[in-house]
Amino acid sequence: MKKKNSILQYIIVFLVVYLTLSFFLKPGQEETSISGADFDVIVKKEFSVDELVTVQIRNNTETDTTIKSDCPQEPLTVYNKQKGEWTQITSTRENGCEDSRDTTIKPHEKAIISYQGWNHALFGETGTYKVELTIEPSIPIQTPVQPEIKTISYVSNEFEIKPQGWFGWLWSAGFYQPIYNALIYITSVIPGNDLGLAIIILTLIIRTLLLIPSHRSLKSQRKIQELQPKLNHIKEKHKGNQEMIAKETMMLWKEHKVNPLSSCLPLFIQLPFLIAIFYVIQGGLNPDNVHLLYGGLKSFSLSSINTNFLGILQLKEVNVFVLPLIVGGLQFFQMKLAMMRSKKKKEAQGKEKEKGNEMEMANKMMIYIMPVMIAVFTASVPSGVGLYWAVSTTYGIAQQFIVNKQVTTESSKVRVIKK
Repeated sequence: MKKKNSILQYIIVFLVVYLTLSFFLKPGQEETSISGADFDVIVKKEFSVDELVTVQIRNNTETDTTIKSDCPQEPLTVYNKQKGEWTQITSTRENGCEDSRDTTIKPHEKAIISYQGWNHALFGETGTYKVELTIEPSIPIQTPVQPEIKTISYVSNEFEIKPQGWFGWLWSAGFYQPIYNALIYITSVIPGNDLGLAIIILTLIIRTLLLIPSHRSLKSQRKIQELQPKLNHIKEKHKGNQEMIAKETMMLWKEHKVNPLSSCLPLFIQLPFLIAIFYVIQGGLNPDNVHLLYGGLKSFSLSSINTNFLGILQLKEVNVFVLPLIVGGLQFFQMKLAMMRSKKKKEAQGKEKEKGNEMEMANKMMIYIMPVMIAVFTASVPSGVGLYWAVSTTYGIAQQFIVNKQVTTESSKVRVIKK
């Protein structure tokens, strides 16, 4: 039963991380009916302060349309309503234009335009906004009033920038900003401002802060594994009587000071850190986010950060092959280590193994399936997140070695006393 629970823990953690990131990454545009115009410019009706503003553009024509990048100037034209009048606002991006590309939209398809790099400068104040797309028509248009129309403008719906809610404030003040500032500070004092080394150091700090609850969790999991023969004996003894099985199981856990729920806690404690690391690496390194830095760090130039780790791994980009294989391999080794029993235990429990054959097969399947799931996840996020996961898993492997040795020693002492 407990092995089944440990498998479920891995699955639940993976799903929570994956679904959470998928939810927050999704632009969340609200669909409207096609206006009949050549282009629809659609913006979500409400954003909170510091929430990334994105614009959906739908091409209703029969030809490809290219929206040229004006970087370092913001994409599209932005207006803010001030005292009942629309006023154009502008911003110049300090860096990141080397990654900027023109956007080509095929007939009857959509594209998302992001304000990453300009977001706080343009939408850092509450109020009402709209954006305007200006393009050149593929075929020159003439009217009696104007001999030739060179550009056509398409205006979006109005949208509101609202104050940050309590959850957003708690997330930003409690997790994102501290991790963001810690990472930038470590990067600023490392020679060469190496982001990769900073991620490694920050990961070790985070895992060390979580050392006590994590250590208790691993010991609890290991003890439950050691108690598996006794749990199987209880199930066999009271077969069909769920009440007695539950009662004696609880007594067994109490006797050996095992809390089955404690093994879940550190896994979920790490989730906010993982998600915060993701957002820091994804968008936190552009100068538009300098307002989130504490005091003296505001003078540090974010453009000086070296994101090319060891000259082979670009931490802001997705690595599809090598890093996922490394992370998946480390995850496989950690799971193998966590489910490994001592040789003597296996020999003494030969008969019990036959009874739990189905569970053993399920465990073996998960040892292979879970690393694949983690590898797929790593292949879909910036490499910096994968580096964090790899270092965190390596730390977990070292911790698992120590826990396995401790629990085995404690079990040996208990057997000697009983003799």
